[in-house]
Amino acid sequence: MHRYERASAADIRPRIVGSTDLPGGIRRLQIEYTSTDDVRIGAWITLPLDGIVDRGIVRLRGYGGIAEADVLHPALARTAVIWPCLRGLGELSRSARFPDAPSEHVLVGIESRDGYIHGGCVDDTWSAITVLQRLVPGAAARTDLIGGSFGGGIGIMATAWDPRIGSAVVDVPSFGNHPVRVTIECEGSGEAVRRRWLADPSVLDVLAYYDSASCAQFVDVPVLVAPALRDPVVPPPGQWSVYDALPSQKELCTLTAGHVQYPEEAAERAALEATMLEFLAAR
Repeated sequence: MHRYERASAADIRPRIVGSTDLPGGIRRLQIEYTSTDDVRIGAWITLPLDGIVDRGIVRLRGYGGIAEADVLHPALARTAVIWPCLRGLGELSRSARFPDAPSEHVLVGIESRDGYIHGGCVDDTWSAITVLQRLVPGAAARTDLIGGSFGGGIGIMATAWDPRIGSAVVDVPSFGNHPVRVTIECEGSGEAVRRRWLADPSVLDVLAYYDSASCAQFVDVPVLVAPALRDPVVPPPGQWSVYDALPSQKELCTLTAGHVQYPEEAAERAALEATMLEFLAAR
């Protein structure tokens, strides 16, 4: 909880740096704010042009960040969404302080519990919620989280400790069950961590604090999880460990595969979106 308290005390200094009106009656704001460690974060907020909002969502993407905010499904009317580019990632938050290549980013500060970059990314997520609720007060009535891959793992860690998050949707969530994950060859950031563990097994002592499956045990709000049966980037045992660790109020939407194209992908993704909208509408 000390991280959450520190993030809550941060002087976020939000600033709107641009505004664009999009088709469908949506306004997109480009903003920036300050997270912990005095890291400046870029983000977008999308909201109805009429300004009528009674729900907020923080939307986290996978490694590589967000090139541009999407417009969520029309069923999510009267919803304001913040799309933060977490520290060092995406078009708006690249910085000389952090590498943006996933295999390098994932190792920053891994020697230290307080210095590991994933802790900072969770801080950035909490600060994003603060920014959203400050700039769009109606979003405070209900704020949910949607995250995929990297964003799914960070999202579970954030949800475990932030009482402002009312529910979460995560697909192919990363960073689950590190003791098993580091034993499985994979691609991308997970393989970088595995190789680091082979050279220095003590990194598991730090990763224990940033394990999305361990954090899932402390989540007390409804969560929809979409784990994959096979995935070359995020080993499925870690994804399923997140779902298994959730104590209650959980729903499952199984995907054939993650991080790879396959024949059923479009149909399964459409089904996941429909399930997500139904899940959020029921909250």
